[in-house]
Amino acid sequence: MVDQVGRVVVKTAGRDAGLKGVVVNILGGNKVLVTGPPSLNGLRRRAVNIMHLLPTAYRVEVGRDASDEEVMRAIENSGLKDFMKRRAEVKRW
Repeated sequence: MVDQVGRVVVKTAGRDAGLKGVVVNILGGNKVLVTGPPSLNGLRRRAVNIMHLLPTAYRVEVGRDASDEEVMRAIENSGLKDFMKRRAEVKRW
């Protein structure tokens, strides 16, 4: 489920833990390209291991390798802007 372009995910590890992002490309080798976009919640575009992501039930309509502006427009059109701004609480074990 994480390996779908447009899937909204939550980062569960690292300094960005709890931030929500959108998958914009599948890189292979258990990695996907995720962006916040940074203007919305601070999550920069970067390659992330899928083991460090938690998929949500939400999906936005974006093309592969969509720009941050296109992702932002898709988030606004789907009404997820407020959801994406809130940081999720991530429990550490």
